[in-house]
Amino acid sequence: MRPGLLLAAFALSAMLARPALAQGEPARDDARARWEKLTPEERQELRERHEKWKALPPEEKARLRERLERLRALPPERRAAVERNWQRFRSLPAREQRELLERFERWRDMPPERRAQMREAFGEILNAPPRDRQRFLENLRRWREMSPQDRERARERWRQQRERLRR
Repeated sequence: MRPGLLLAAFALSAMLARPALAQGEPARDDARARWEKLTPEERQELRERHEKWKALPPEEKARLRERLERLRALPPERRAAVERNWQRFRSLPAREQRELLERFERWRDMPPERRAQMREAFGEILNAPPRDRQRFLENLRRWREMSPQDRERARERWRQQRERLRR
């Protein structure tokens, strides 16, 4: 997994852990009062995050600051949706978080035209009648259960069928 993705997740978690700061609350006025309200575990987590932050290269810090500014610039309802999604992600077991990050990485690494194809196909599935959508989900379940060799044989059959239809 790419370290940058984890660092971005780390930076976002640090920002979302302190929503008042993310919304522009003056940092120095009541920093001590907020610190005093934290549990020992929360204080330790902040200390660890601070150490990780200090260890980042300057260009990574700059990239993360830019992302934070983009997040702050979002309309409140969009920012709230991002925060809800982040909290949902954080509540997942570590294994599921890793799987989602890996899927995101694969998505990001896809060529733009392939991502466009995937978006279009997903839109068709969402707009399909319930019966068709259910059939798709059943086919997807079967596909996931197939071995790599079986998947390759299925792809070859589809290629042959497409060729016959083109003639």
